[in-house]
Amino acid sequence: MGGLREVTPPLVVPGPTGVAIRTRLRVSSADASVLTGVGMFLGSLASRDLAARSRQGLSHDAASWAVRKRELTESSSARWAGSVTKATHDQWALTWRGHLAEMEWLRGQITRIEARLARPLGAKAEKRAGAVRGYATRSEWHAKSRRLRILQHRLTALQTEWAAGRVHVVRGGKRLARLRHHLDEAGLSRQAWQERWRTARMFLAADGESGKRCGNETIRVTESGELSIRLPADLAHLANARHGRYVLDAHVAFTHRACEWRDRIVADRAVAYRIHLDVLRGRWYVTASWQRAAAPVPPLRAALARGVVAVDMNDGHLAAWHLDVHGNPVGAPRRFFYDLSGSAQHRDARIRHALTRLLHHTRRTGASSIAIEDLGFTDGRTREKHGRNKSFRRLISRFPTAKFKARLVLMAAEWNVGIVAVDPAYTSQWGAQHWRKPLATPVREVTRHDAAAVAIGRRVLGHPIRRRTAPPPHDRRDRAGHRTVQAGPETRGREETRPRLPGPRTPSVPPGRGAKAGDQRAQHRSGHAAGHTPWEQDVLPPSLKE
Repeated sequence: MGGLREVTPPLVVPGPTGVAIRTRLRVSSADASVLTGVGMFLGSLASRDLAARSRQGLSHDAASWAVRKRELTESSSARWAGSVTKATHDQWALTWRGHLAEMEWLRGQITRIEARLARPLGAKAEKRAGAVRGYATRSEWHAKSRRLRILQHRLTALQTEWAAGRVHVVRGGKRLARLRHHLDEAGLSRQAWQERWRTARMFLAADGESGKRCGNETIRVTESGELSIRLPADLAHLANARHGRYVLDAHVAFTHRACEWRDRIVADRAVAYRIHLDVLRGRWYVTASWQRAAAPVPPLRAALARGVVAVDMNDGHLAAWHLDVHGNPVGAPRRFFYDLSGSAQHRDARIRHALTRLLHHTRRTGASSIAIEDLGFTDGRTREKHGRNKSFRRLISRFPTAKFKARLVLMAAEWNVGIVAVDPAYTSQWGAQHWRKPLATPVREVTRHDAAAVAIGRRVLGHPIRRRTAPPPHDRRDRAGHRTVQAGPETRGREETRPRLPGPRTPSVPPGRGAKAGDQRAQHRSGHAAGHTPWEQDVLPPSLKE
């Protein structure tokens, strides 16, 4: 089967290198007033610095960065200026990468539409790699030709901005900025929107510094929970402590990873803090984050030493099955359901709950790792790929692949469970073809998703997914094919169709015969010698030949 694409080998996903914890700040009215004033003042400095960075474009260098930092230091402090300029640089770089990703997406869309426009109306996709089908009707062809011109115009504009180094960044968020023109549809008043806008543009974040007291000199949280802020120079009159600091009445109490956080601040290791206001709830929060040494990635063989729990992610549930080191399914398949309706926080909570149940199941089975498909869906939401199947495109659009993988990697690191990513090519198709029926029992129904989980696990463990033909019957072995042969994990091309080797099938046939054994037409045609010659009785017995 020459149309099969190459399957990439599985890899062990590295663990997280950062930690972030958050807790609520029960501030007083005076504290809220000071935090709001400081956040809005630093937010104005961040907006000014972002405008200066955007004007520089590609001509930015370390010297211009130092100039911007000195300009902000006059009205704030050196540490606040460093935090603002670093946040500006990160935001500009993120937008720049998004600009590049959009151009790549546009190029892919343009290439695919051009290929489909070149095909005749109603043409089917040929059985060759890269073949596409034509559009169904003339009206659809005309609409796609217009969309092609729009995409080409967008790509030209983006390429011009890319060459000039221009990016479009909105402090506070583009979605919130556009909401200003649709207040009636959102059910917001102008005052409520302005409050959200001011809050989103506030800046209250400071990077940590190793060797300083409690790991941060700008926003300091002591071991007892006292929170103090180094005020900017223009707001020094609001200080209620020495050295221009303001000590809040609220105390900080972290519950999650409290011991790890306390060990860092006692040793004066760097801890970054961010203070923000949730306008909808009217609550203040503080987030502490720090970097930790990346754990060494274990070899693939070590990660699979005790088997694997293979997971097939679907819309609404996770299909999981435990496989031993030999690739055999153990026990019964499991399903972990989740619901993607409701707000983003509720969806995230349901995903965490499903992953928690999955990790509990992995620990009970004794497996050392979880195998998942390396799904991207980067180009899977467009009509050019899935045609008129709007429901399927909508399903893929709301599929939480990135959030699922990120959450699973973070949570599995705390459970000391490895994550192995595998190529998703043909797992559902071959799983349903080769494993759904053999694993089904009169009291257990095996779905396509369960069979796909088995296929994922076997690919991770290095075993072929597709099952070979059964042994031929003893009475009529000439009509059956080859016997079952399982390729080892080290065999190259084990996922491909096994080639038919020419030559005799039994050692009794002398060498040189069977040259046309791979020719199926020759085997079913009289007069052809396709590997088996007619048996003839020898005249002399073997004892007289000597």
